[in-house]
Amino acid sequence: MVELRKRREAPSDAPQPRQKKSSSSVNAKAEPWSSEAATSSNNGGETAKKPAVGDTIDLEGFGGEVESQDGAKTNLKELVDGSKSGVVLFTYPKASTPGCTTQACLFRDEFTPLTATGYSIFGLSSDSPKSNTTFKTKQRLQYTLLCDPRATLISAIGMSKSPKGIVRGVFVVSKAGRIEAMEPGGPAATVEVVRKLVKVSGVPSSENLGVEAKEAAKNESDNAETNNAIEGDTDEVPADVAAEVADTAEKLDGGADV
Repeated sequence: MVELRKRREAPSDAPQPRQKKSSSSVNAKAEPWSSEAATSSNNGGETAKKPAVGDTIDLEGFGGEVESQDGAKTNLKELVDGSKSGVVLFTYPKASTPGCTTQACLFRDEFTPLTATGYSIFGLSSDSPKSNTTFKTKQRLQYTLLCDPRATLISAIGMSKSPKGIVRGVFVVSKAGRIEAMEPGGPAATVEVVRKLVKVSGVPSSENLGVEAKEAAKNESDNAETNNAIEGDTDEVPADVAAEVADTAEKLDGGADV
């Protein structure tokens, strides 16, 4: 007779298999560093606010240091302190290109009415002092061109492109640091922003200039054309030519930086 043996039962206190850590707990340990998170942490949970029209900014250190086409170091606070009422900065992508030449010449031709209330006008780009000196000389610009190769001031006033580049636009700040205007636009549109500001202050826009002023502008254009015919092409854009190509330049702004 065969004796049947009982099968041993597994002990009740056998060790349980280890559970794998969930992927969520692993990922929670290592999160990428974020400049936004750092800003929020440093400011007690509040993200730095982008300046807007109507805000009053602290001019001290705002936008860092830039230099003129002559190589003189300066900053926005010094520019505002040296003005009577405030500063107009118009940004342009690249000196001596069609759209930027049109824009610079429009500010040149309307310099007197645009500065009548005490605003100081400056062009601002990331071009080198040499490029801006050539640009200023060829176009006979009566205002200073600012060089911002690191785009610190350009970024601070909201006119930088990501990841690289410059938006054509205009920024106006008062003597007290109040932002009066800050918007992108084509060559003619940037001038129009300043026209509206000075018109509110009692200075008529160029559309309302008298017959004598219009005749003077026409004579300036005729003289420039005569000089070009005698001396050769100097690349200067007369007022009437600048006005004709303004619309084309605005369309090009929607594509390449010119």
